[in-house]
Order: sequence, then C-alpha cells, then structure tokens
Amino acid sequence: MSHDLLEKALATVEDWPVDNVSAAVVGADGAVTTHGDRTRVYRLASVTKPIVALAALLAVEEEAISLDDPAGPEGSTVRHLLAHASGLDFADRDKVRTAPGERRIYSSAGFEVLADHIAEATGIAFPEYLDEAVCQPLGMTSTVLEGSAGHGASGSLADLVAFARELVAPRLLAAATLEEAVSEQFRGLDGLVPGYGMHKPCEWGLGFELRGAKHPHWTGQHNSPATFGHFGQSGTLLWVQPEIDTALVVLTDRDFGDWAKPLWPELSDRVVDAATARASQTDALRG
Repeated sequence: MSHDLLEKALATVEDWPVDNVSAAVVGADGAVTTHGDRTRVYRLASVTKPIVALAALLAVEEEAISLDDPAGPEGSTVRHLLAHASGLDFADRDKVRTAPGERRIYSSAGFEVLADHIAEATGIAFPEYLDEAVCQPLGMTSTVLEGSAGHGASGSLADLVAFARELVAPRLLAAATLEEAVSEQFRGLDGLVPGYGMHKPCEWGLGFELRGAKHPHWTGQHNSPATFGHFGQSGTLLWVQPEIDTALVVLTDRDFGDWAKPLWPELSDRVVDAATARASQTDALRG
C-alpha cells in the first residue's frame, strides 16, 4: 500500500509545467520507485555542489587534503569553502565580502577554489578526479563536469539515484565522515538561501544544505530538521531524510522559479508521508 502511495506521489510530477521531468524515491538499496526517463541527461546546476563535496570528503579520507587546509581568502580553510563560510562572493572568486566564519555567503566561486585546491593537492585535473573518485565507483556513467565546480555538472536520473543511495547508506564514504558533513558547520551563521531569502540561522553542513527550521523552504513542512540536500537553478532537487532512510531526486528542464515554490514542498510532503508509512509497515513486519 505504501509503495502505491509513493508511486502516486511521484506521478503528480506529470502535472508540473515542465517539458521533461524525471524523479525517484531512493532507499538504502537503491530506487524504490521512479517516474520518467532514467537516462535523459539534465543540467544539474547547484546539485553539482553535493557531488563535488563527496569528492572533497573522499580526498580528506585519503589524506590528500584536510578540512583544515588553508584555501580561499586569508584565514579560510577547506571547511569554510564547503560550508559557504569563507566570505567569498557568490560568483567572483577574487571578491571577498566578509572575513571567514562571519556570515553564510552562498558561493559557487568557493567551490571553484575548492576544486583547484584538490587538483593541486592530487596532481589530477578536478573533473578527472571527480570521475575517478565518485562517478566511476558509483556507476554514474553519464555525469560530466564542464566548467564551474559550483554548478557545471550534468547527469541522468539513474546517476542521481546512485548518488542518493550513497547518501542514504554510504559505502564509499565512512559513515562518520557523512555524519560530520551533515552536521551544522560554524553554528549560528546567518545567510541567504537563493530564492528563499534570509535565514537566521542559515544551517549548512559540508556541501549540504541542512533543513533545520528554515521557512519558507524548498523541502516540505513534513521534512524533518535533519533533512539535508540541495536544489539547482536548472529545476533540480535532491534531499535525504535520515530518519526514514529516504531520498527524493527530481530533475527537470525548466529553470527554478515561482512555479516550483508550491510544487516542490507539496511533492516532498507526499513522499515523506508515504515513506514514513512504508517504514512503519516494515518495522511492524520485522516485529
């Protein structure tokens, strides 16, 4: 019954004002249910960031880099860059707007600096490193990074399902590393979520936005504060709710805008409700 509810929830994307949409609910073992073309390649925009963050975290585990490495503006580290706390401007990597650790300034430029740091430390061009460290092991065969490490990747639903599965039940990454990555970094910093205004505080982990108590937000009201993920201006989103071992991936070919603001939370709430019911049924059967 709950699986049917998940299918019905995803089917609502058919009514979205987009030309193409692919969506999936993902659990610890992979896709629970999908809707749309699994192989169509979409621009990921800022959903690039968590994929790049995974590569950075793997580089930390390999001891190629450290979260405390100096990187970016004076006083900034890899940790600051991942947590949007370096003080760098959104797009201009040469423009510093605040000292590190003072404010949450969402920065694609910071991820470009991070990618350069990893490339310098490993001696491998970052797109190649990303492919070798993340895409090949996870079977993300259509994912390519061209241009900015902050927003330049493209990929398919099948690839993002594989990525989301890693976030639900990590196999490449140590569980303790992921736990730190989805814990608030530089607690209490205020900042903007693009499209959703100022949040006080604006919780962020290492490459992952944290749901916290933000309102309004692109996830649903039924998503827990522990939910983490990212959305992209190309009309893409990915979130994980750890308590129910569930992720949602949606890829579209229409840029984010007012059309998405009611539809994304509505879908998220339906998925959370159905996945919660599914988890309760599973626990009852095990009991």
